[in-house]
Formats: sequence, C-alpha cells, structure tokens
Amino acid sequence: MAPPAAPLAHRMREPTPALPPPPRVDLWLHEIGDWLMRNQRAIAAVQWSVVGLYLLLLIVPVLAPLPEPGARIWNDVVLFAQFVLWGLWWPLVLLSMVLVGRAWCGLLCPEGTITEAVSSRSRGRGIPLWMRWSGWPFVVFAVTTIYGQMISVYHYPSSALLILGASTSGAIITGLLWGRNKRVWCRFLCPVNGVFGVLAKLAPLHFRVDNAAWDRWNKPRGATPVVNCAPLVPMRTMKGASACHMCGRCSSYRDAITLARRSPNREIVEVAGAEPKPVETVLILFGLLGIAAAAFHWPDSELYLWGKLQLAGFLLRHDWLWPLQGAPWWLLTHHPERGDVMTLLDGAVLLGYIVVIAAAIGGFAALCLALAARSIGHWSTRRFHHLVQAMIPVAACGVLLGLSRMTVWLLHDNGLAIAGLMPLRAALLGGALLWSLWLGWRIIGRYSQRRWRKLAAMLPFTSAVAVSGAVWARLFWSF
Repeated sequence: MAPPAAPLAHRMREPTPALPPPPRVDLWLHEIGDWLMRNQRAIAAVQWSVVGLYLLLLIVPVLAPLPEPGARIWNDVVLFAQFVLWGLWWPLVLLSMVLVGRAWCGLLCPEGTITEAVSSRSRGRGIPLWMRWSGWPFVVFAVTTIYGQMISVYHYPSSALLILGASTSGAIITGLLWGRNKRVWCRFLCPVNGVFGVLAKLAPLHFRVDNAAWDRWNKPRGATPVVNCAPLVPMRTMKGASACHMCGRCSSYRDAITLARRSPNREIVEVAGAEPKPVETVLILFGLLGIAAAAFHWPDSELYLWGKLQLAGFLLRHDWLWPLQGAPWWLLTHHPERGDVMTLLDGAVLLGYIVVIAAAIGGFAALCLALAARSIGHWSTRRFHHLVQAMIPVAACGVLLGLSRMTVWLLHDNGLAIAGLMPLRAALLGGALLWSLWLGWRIIGRYSQRRWRKLAAMLPFTSAVAVSGAVWARLFWSF
C-alpha cells in the first residue's frame, strides 16, 4: 500500500533547489563591465590623453630632420616615433582585437574619440545611402594599404602624417555632418573597421545580450535609462563581437547586457553562418590573405624585380623615358636625399604586383573553399561564406606577424635582438593553421554528419589553409 501523499501546504513549503552561483570569473567580468559603464568620465580623460600622444607621434617627427646614420630609437625623435607607432602601437592594436575584442575602438582609439566629440556639434544630417554601401570595408582597406606602400608609410613621417592625418580629417568631417553624438565614421568609413570586425570574432570576451531578460524587463518608475551606442549597433539583436566597440556604456542595460566570456570559436562556428556577409568574404580572401600579404612581400620579391626590369628594358628600347621619372612624394616615394625614389614605372609595377598576387591567392583560396562547400552537398552560397570565416585565424596571424616585422627590424637596427624569434613565429603560424582547420571541421560538421562527405570537404579546405599559410611563411623562410 502506497504511503499517503503529503499535505498540500507541506508540499508548498518545500524549498526549491537553489541554482548554483555563477563562477567567480563571470562575476568579475560583470563588475568590470559595470565599472566601465560608471566611469565614462575617467575613460574620456584617458581617451584624450591618447589623442594627445597620437598627435605628437604624427606631427613632431615631421618637424624634425630625418635620422642621421648611427641614430638610435632613444636619441632620435623620428626613430622613436616610428618605433612607437609602427613597432608597438599597431601590432598591439591588432593583437588586442583577438584578445579583448574591439575594446581599442571603444576605449582608446583617437579617431573614435575625435569624431564622437565633433559629432556633438554636428549638423545632424541623416546617413546617406552611399555611405551605407556594404563594400566600403574592403575598398577603403585596399586603397589605404596600397597607397601606403607607394609612399612608404612605415618609413617617413610625412607619409604617416598624410595617411593617418587624412583618415583623422575624414573622421572630423563625417562627425560634423552626419549623426549626433555618434561614430558614423567608425561604423561605415574607417579604413580598418572591416579588419577589426573580422579579428574581433576570435575574441574570448564580448558583451552578451540575454534576449529573455530583455523582454521581461520592467521599466522602473522615473526616467527611463538611455544608452548612447556611438557605433550604432542594434543592441537588442547583437549576437557577436564584430560590431561592438566594447565601451561598456550598455553594461547591465535592461538587466540583459553583460560582459562575459565565450569560446573563441563560437561566433565563427555558430553565429557567422546565420547572417553571411559577402563583403567579409572578399575582405578575408582578397584583403587580408591577398593584398596584405602582397604588401609585405613586394620589397623582397624576385617577381616584382623581374617585372620591373623587363618593362624598363622595353621602355628603353622604344625610347619612352617619361615612365622612368619620379613623382611628388605624396604620390610615390620621393626622397632623393636618402637615395629612395620610386618612379612611375615602379609605382605601376607595384600596383600590378599587389593586384595580381592578391587575385591569385584569394582566387585559389576561394576555389578551394567553393569545392569544399560543394563537397558537403548541393551548392550553397551561405555555406561558402561560412567556410571562409574559418580562414580568419590564418589571416589574423599572418597580418600580425607581417606587421611585427617592423618591430623586429627596428629593434635589430638598435642592437636589440629577440631570442627564439623564429621558433615563436613558427609556433604562432602553426597554431593558427591548426585553429583554422579545426574551425573548418566544425563548420563542415554543421552541414553534414556523413563522415565521407566531411573528409571530402576537408581536402580542398586543407589546401586553402596550407597555401595561405605557405604565403605567410614565405616572408620568413625560403623554400
């Protein structure tokens, strides 16, 4: 005979099992996010300090003479600024995207600070349709990268001032005309917006939006809290870290937004496939893997030198000498006092070299990834775009290693060597290759569970990863 049921009142008094407390690291992250939200004035002070440093690094070296032989980082302002700007600043900014998302954009970037400040006195015009064109992230990155090579942006203060100063001027003009208290420039026209958005997908931190908490939030009495999302991110539907500037202003908004940890694979594997963006595909394949690699390769390229010599011989045989003349420094490198002059022929060959190499690398990778997408099943553009996302670790590592060569060169020229440099480079690049392969395997597994299809798709995918890795490896090793 079954025992009698407990009285209803007794059953109602039974305590419900308590949920386990969240891990301490999650509490810390939540507190950090709220600290950012509460201390925007202190952050603003830091931001304007960075603006001041940025202007000093751009303007002071232009007013100083170029370094004499024997000058060192610690006794020459031009070399010091060059080392800080290109040897430390930009490599660390790129690294920060992978580690903490776009916190640089929201907390430190001088252009973001300036354009938002100017926007407070903006005319408040609506954002025009031409500015919303989705292709800008690739176009501005390509133009800036190629033009920077033509005027030797890493080596001359005047070139750095021209490139970065033009970008900052664009940020100011955009802030004056469009939006109000917003970062319209950062969202649509910044030359590195697309690159930063791609790299931030690997970050283990993001501001997570709890949609259920958002929907059940009850508006408190009194004034409704207002959050100014300067980069114009739709907070309610934000699912990744690509567009978020990590400024912390929205932390705890509607009790639904929290700084949180996540798997570095999550956004690429689980989020990127839902909303494919063709411009990101082009940027990854032909921008980061193509144009960026070619820009780092050309100074030591035998193909570039061969093409230039062949064309120079043709011009001389036909007595066409005008392409062998120089150009103003703001169009092509022109520093005869340093024995560094780029002719019109040099510029044309450089442009052709970067375009051809970028097309070859990006085209080969695209073909391999298309074959991988088709091997899973019927052709799907969405699946192809998703597979391209798995190339981000290789692209990110390659760009970071390529840019860090300037750091190594400047240290070496000043008698400072980095121990174990080549093994470190090999480990980083090898790790990035394995990471991309793992992402590819995970993505392929989302579309097919048949092992033979997954293995068939991994063959062309592995070819794309291997060739892309070999291109970057060629910067440091001869083979």
